[in-house]
Parts: sequence; structure tokens; C-alpha cells
Amino acid sequence: MASIAQKRIWITGASSGIGEALTYELSKRGCKLIISARNISALEGVKSNCTNPNDVYILPLDLADFSIMDIKSKEALKAFGGIDILINNAGISQRSLIIETDFDVYQKLMEINYLGTIALTKALLPHFTARQSGHFVCVTSLMGKFGSPLRSGYCGAKHALHGFFDVLRMEHDLDFIKVTLVCPGFIQTNIAKNALVGDGSAQKEEDSATQNGMPANVLAQKMIKAIEKEKFEVYIGGKEALAVYIKRFFPKLLHKIVLRSKVT
Repeated sequence: MASIAQKRIWITGASSGIGEALTYELSKRGCKLIISARNISALEGVKSNCTNPNDVYILPLDLADFSIMDIKSKEALKAFGGIDILINNAGISQRSLIIETDFDVYQKLMEINYLGTIALTKALLPHFTARQSGHFVCVTSLMGKFGSPLRSGYCGAKHALHGFFDVLRMEHDLDFIKVTLVCPGFIQTNIAKNALVGDGSAQKEEDSATQNGMPANVLAQKMIKAIEKEKFEVYIGGKEALAVYIKRFFPKLLHKIVLRSKVT
């Protein structure tokens, strides 16, 4: 098992939630970190709370702006003389019925959750291939393995990430590039509050499943172990993680369980 200590790591969506928790855990391990998000003041707050703030470089990034990925990647590479791991964590969720969801909402979900992540990954890929080393970590979701009402666009984007990164792993196996897909369940973050509703506005409300979910720092610790073990795919959460296996072997049963569930 390879230790993550001292690695140079770029984390997107680092201003809050899972990304923020990862930043703190990795800083404790002496990693040199590039942290990205749109909210610069929030990133500054995260940096100041790190164990080793001098080893944290703030790089503002909007995943919806595909045109800047090459420029941002070059800046990230200069920060610490290279990157060992990219953690694609940034994203946004959804809480709306298909029939009530504007098409623009689906477009935004795909642009941020899928296309922005792919654009950034492709910008950094030549660096990894040239070094014959590198590790892409993509935070998807259990919703990337099965569906759930009110999350059609979110599920679609997360499913797409699995398809892309599975192929990237295959195509660059001989380049010694690793890919780990992390599928969290319900985690205590602001994902539900920030989720898009049918007209594209934020839900602005918590849901009980998220509130009662796994603490973000616990998820971060489990993620780090999975990265060190170079796992292909890992499911992290409570009993909801069992749905991955039910979907695989008993898809009709999962359909009934989800429909009976009051989780929103």
C-alpha cells in the first residue's frame, strides 16, 4: 500500500463539505495541496484552518468554464513542481421531478458534474502520461450506481463519470496511471441545500438523510485509505451502500425498496 503522505494533491470543490474535510485530513499528513472552488474567501478560510497552511495553494476554479482548464492546470503544476493526485470532487446535486425540471437544469448538471470534470482531467492527463505516473480520484456517488427519484440529472451525470473513468483506467494502464472512483452515500454536507430544483434555483433546505449521514471527516479518512490502496471503486456510507449489491443481483427488489422509501 502506497502512503499518501507528502504527495502533491489537487482538490476541486475544496471550499466546503467533502473537499474541505479532505483538505484538513491531507494537510495533517504533510501533503502539498492545491485547493480549488469558485469561492475564494471560503478557500482562504479553509487554508487558514489547515495544519500546514504554508503548503496549501489557492487556485480559484469554475468547472463550468471549460476554456480555462489548460491555463489552470499549468498554474497548478507550477505551484509545487508537479501533481501526483487529482481529486475531482466538485459538483452539484438536484432535487426535482423529471416532468418539472427545465432542460437548462440538466445541461448545468452535466456541464459541472461531468463535462467540467472531464475537461480538467484531460488537461492534466498529458502531465501524468509524460511522468508515467499519476492518480485520478473521482468522487461520484452511490447514485452513480443506481437511481433515485428527484435526482434524474444528478444520477445521469454520475453514471457518465463511471463510464469515462473506467475507460481512462483501461487506456492508460500501461502508463501506470491509477483511477479510483469514490461513491459516497449520505454525508453531512450542504449538498441538499445547494441542490438545484426544477427551475434551476437552490433548494435551500436540508433533508433528513443528509443530516443523519456520515460526518464528512469520517468519509475523508475512508477515502484516503481507498486511495492509498489504489482501489478501483469504493462505496462509503451507511446501509444505503448495500443498494449497490441489491441493484446488481435483484434490480426489481431495489426498485420496490426505493419506491417505498421516504428518503428525499
